[in-house]
Amino acid sequence: MTHIPPPAEELRLLDAELWQLDGRRAQLLARRAWLVAALQAQPVAPVPVAPRPETSAPRVQNVLLVLGGVLLTVAAAAFTLVSWGDLGIAGRALVLGSVTLAVLAAPVPLLKRGLRSTAESVAGLGLALTVLDAYALHAAALTGTDGTGYAAVASAVLAGVWAAYGRGLGLLPDLSSGASDHSAREEARPLPLRLPLPAALAAAQLPLLLWAIAVDAGPDWITAALLVTAGFDTIVALRTTSKSVRVVAVVGAYGTGGLGVLTAGWLSWDAGGPSAAVRASALLALAAAIALGAARQLPKPGNAMGTAFVGGLVLAAAVGGILRAVLPGGWTVLGYLAGGVALLAAVRGQHLAKPVRRGLAWASGTVQALALLWALPLVVVVLLGPVGWAERAWTGVPSDARAAVTVDVPWPPYAAAAAVVLAVIAGVLAAVRNATWRPRALTGVLVLAWATALVLPAVLELPYGVGLSAQGITTAAALAAAAAARQVPTAQTAATVLSVVASLSLAFLSLASEGATLVVLVALTVLFAAASWFARLAPVTAPAALAYAAALACATGASVGWRPEHTALLVLVVPVTAALLAARLGGSPATVPVEVTGAAAGLLAVALTVADPPMLALVLALCGVIAAGTAVRSDRRPVGYAAAALFVLATWVRLASWDVETPEAYTLPVTVPALFVGALRRRRDPQASSWTAYGAGLAATLVPSLIAAWGDPHWLRPLLLGAAALLITLLGARHHLQAPLLIGGAVLTLDALHELAPYLVQIAGALPRWVPPALAGLLLLAVGATYEQRIRDARRMREVLDKMN
Repeated sequence: MTHIPPPAEELRLLDAELWQLDGRRAQLLARRAWLVAALQAQPVAPVPVAPRPETSAPRVQNVLLVLGGVLLTVAAAAFTLVSWGDLGIAGRALVLGSVTLAVLAAPVPLLKRGLRSTAESVAGLGLALTVLDAYALHAAALTGTDGTGYAAVASAVLAGVWAAYGRGLGLLPDLSSGASDHSAREEARPLPLRLPLPAALAAAQLPLLLWAIAVDAGPDWITAALLVTAGFDTIVALRTTSKSVRVVAVVGAYGTGGLGVLTAGWLSWDAGGPSAAVRASALLALAAAIALGAARQLPKPGNAMGTAFVGGLVLAAAVGGILRAVLPGGWTVLGYLAGGVALLAAVRGQHLAKPVRRGLAWASGTVQALALLWALPLVVVVLLGPVGWAERAWTGVPSDARAAVTVDVPWPPYAAAAAVVLAVIAGVLAAVRNATWRPRALTGVLVLAWATALVLPAVLELPYGVGLSAQGITTAAALAAAAAARQVPTAQTAATVLSVVASLSLAFLSLASEGATLVVLVALTVLFAAASWFARLAPVTAPAALAYAAALACATGASVGWRPEHTALLVLVVPVTAALLAARLGGSPATVPVEVTGAAAGLLAVALTVADPPMLALVLALCGVIAAGTAVRSDRRPVGYAAAALFVLATWVRLASWDVETPEAYTLPVTVPALFVGALRRRRDPQASSWTAYGAGLAATLVPSLIAAWGDPHWLRPLLLGAAALLITLLGARHHLQAPLLIGGAVLTLDALHELAPYLVQIAGALPRWVPPALAGLLLLAVGATYEQRIRDARRMREVLDKMN
């Protein structure tokens, strides 16, 4: 039977076993720590890393082949240029023919063995040798021929030879070892080389250009050669399936085509007569035909749109170049604008793809935008020119509308053409029928029609009065358009802004004559006030009406000979009207703009009375009344602070005008309302701090009075100040208010020290010198003796103050 020890004995045995396990574990941990430290102290041998190759084997092969071909080409060139003269005619022909034919034939066996890269290198060497052959032929047998003409023929021949060579090599079957059986040979595909065909296309860029130069053709024929070459490149780029050939064709098309377009554009601009202009325009039309033809064939919509855009610009330049030759100098822009507008006929046609039509539309828009930018200075002069009358108000009526807008600015040349440009573009935009673009087009029509009507009086040099009337009608028409454009928010916003801009220009324009100023300001005030009945326009028109009313008040005061401070009383009618109107509008979007305009008119009235303090005080008080009336509204309570500030400022200005120097006269008008407002605040919110309610009001009077009392040699001010401070201290203690208690007590103490200062000085002078140190020592002893009690008293006092509000 198993012996089971008693529980106490078993517990002792278990504790002994656990103690032995803990000891063994400690030994093992110590050994482990030593081993880790020993391993960390030994240097770790680096693991060998195999070097990574910096380039691949195919790249090394290509570099070697290219270098070999270059070296052989250099050697052949050196032989041709240096050793050529040492051989006879037969030897020369034998050497050149043999070497060239051998090198050109070498790619055939290389291709059969599958060595394509080597074949490419050898073929490049062969192509270079053909160039050297052409040079050697000219140097030996054709020295009398023209170099440029020979180069043209040689480049054409080389292009044809290289193209045939590349095509011929491309027809060879792949006889590599991988295609061993007959079926594999039947399914083999041609293995063309990449170099000959792109090289042939590159050589084909030169024949026409060199031929035109060789025959001393004029700039027109040279440009035509460039454009024909670009057309050929374009056809190749669109038809070829080889990527390398396409890249060369695209580069050639852009290069020769771009150079041809620039040259044709320069010829069109520099054309001295209609015949030269027609020839240049024909070249531009050829370039446009190439671009548009390519755009119709391009598969990607983005590329097609961009190419059609360029073609449309070139075509517009072609049409404009012809019209430029027959139109006067100032009407040149109209010719190009006509070309841009003519593009829209192609846009409307359905025979073109959508990307092409979109590109032509963007080209037409670009031409119209450039023409509009050219006409913009005329509009700027008509709008901003009348501002110069601000310094020459009521000096006399100008001779005509043009003289009225050119007070300080010059009249732009070709203004009539600019006005026609504005009208033409407005007509073009009016013809837009696309549902997406129709709202924007209508907005553009509105702006351009407004600008055209604005500049016509000055362009036609109409009388001054007629110009004023025309601009007033333009302003009214813009407001009417804004009221009618309910379905087009952008047009409504634009018409509203245009009406305000036109009215500002009209107001400045009317400053030339006193009568015109009054009539125009009355008309603008009535016009914008009437437009304010439309809720959508009121946020803009209502403030504008108030602004023109304020200007009318100033003009009326100046007309009857009032001084500025008296005119200010008339200007105050505008803030009163604004306050009444804002109260009636309530939560309308026009409320805030109306109130801001009224406040600005109030500031204008204050500015007009700065030189007359009594009148300034009156105006400030009236502004305070207007602000107080506004503060009656529940949503405008904070305006009451502005009203109080205006009343205080009015009081101060009045006191200053009376030469009052007593500070209490300035501070009490602040303290009394402040304490009243604080009392109302405490009544509504009993938890409000007494510092918030009464601190500022009490300090506004007590602090300046205390400063004045310290410099006052008389006894009345300190007495009254002390009495007031004592009363405030008692009230603070009575109602347990912290701010009145501390402020009143501090002022009372300082005022008492000021009054007792002379006596303290006399006492200090009468006492022996040992008395102050003795008194100080006694004080320290007394304080030390009752230190703990004083601490308790201070804590108790702090608790009492903390309980106060």
